[in-house]
Amino acid sequence: RAQIIPPSLVLIITADQLGKSVGDLYKGAFIPGFVLTGLYVGYILLVSFIRPTWVPALPKEARTIREDNGDSGLPSLGLLALLSTACAVVFAKTRPDATPTDEVIVVSMCVGVGIAFALSVLNKVTGLKLLSKMAERVTFVLIPPLGLIFLVLGTIFLGIATPTEGGAMGAVGALIMAVSRGRLSMRLLRQAMDSTTKLACFVVFILIGSTVFSLTFQGVDGPKWVEHLLTGLPGGQVGFLIVVNILIFVLAFFLDFFELSFIVVPLLGPVAEKLGIDLVWFGVLLAVNMQTSFMHPPFGFALFYLRSVAPTNDYKDRVTGKLTAKVTTGEIYWGAIPFVVIQIIMVALIIAFPNLVSGGLGKKAEVNTDNVQIEFQANDNTKPDEDPMAAFKDMPKDGEKK
Repeated sequence: RAQIIPPSLVLIITADQLGKSVGDLYKGAFIPGFVLTGLYVGYILLVSFIRPTWVPALPKEARTIREDNGDSGLPSLGLLALLSTACAVVFAKTRPDATPTDEVIVVSMCVGVGIAFALSVLNKVTGLKLLSKMAERVTFVLIPPLGLIFLVLGTIFLGIATPTEGGAMGAVGALIMAVSRGRLSMRLLRQAMDSTTKLACFVVFILIGSTVFSLTFQGVDGPKWVEHLLTGLPGGQVGFLIVVNILIFVLAFFLDFFELSFIVVPLLGPVAEKLGIDLVWFGVLLAVNMQTSFMHPPFGFALFYLRSVAPTNDYKDRVTGKLTAKVTTGEIYWGAIPFVVIQIIMVALIIAFPNLVSGGLGKKAEVNTDNVQIEFQANDNTKPDEDPMAAFKDMPKDGEKK
């Protein structure tokens, strides 16, 4: 899900509240984000086989991209995807073992996408017709967004830019894309600036309120109460993680991730650190759990977004001419439940397999203190045969007068 795949606002706020690097949380969430995406895809594929009517295919009348002989061109698209994936995997195998996992994934993906784009351009320029129209269309449509993603993620993971600079590069890239497609207007630019300003003010006022709450809570020694309560739970780290995740899951029914991050996370971070839990790992775990707030009824924002675009009345499809039934709010709520369950499964997977997070952080440099040597630079006035420590030997000892 996008809420834990960088660049993620949830991870930025969580990192700030835990006092950790945003880049570390980005790296830690990289693998869990793709695992969660794979679980979503696997569920949809499973439903498509068991209940095909729940995920109907695009009507034949709407499939306008066809080859001259009437074929769909999907086999060519599949072969192109397999070829680019194979090239990316081969390139990843050539990387040194010390290369961080996230860097290997990002660079390898760029190599695979670049090969697919190069083949599509070559096919279009030369007219060899090695690729189908579908393969060309998909490649040319996906490359600009993927390039924009690389501007943000690639520069962060490769160490070229900080998260803030990566976000700025993404904004500039989006402006360039809009200009190149002729879709940038003052009205659109003003709308984007208004939305950004409103969101920033919203966050600032939540921050002010949470700060007042924190100061009041600390004034009555509230953090000590919470610490004594959570550290006294049975089960040690596991018991603490189970109780905390249940608490976050229940609060997410009524609070947005902003409130959870500014109010709850600062209370849990010190306790987790005292129990010996890595705060980067803990932050990613909380972020996966907090993103369920987007799909919880009754206040899930994602459910409201779906409600705003789903038809409220029966309508006649313009392409097929068939009468299509409306989508009720209850159907949206029930449809979100499997995805919430998948997110809970992801939380359990992170607890059961901590390397899902720590594996993306790369190996820390190990320093052998036995091999550390301290060297002193000799004074230029010291003669070659003179002991450089002689000046220190003549100094008076403690209690002696010179």
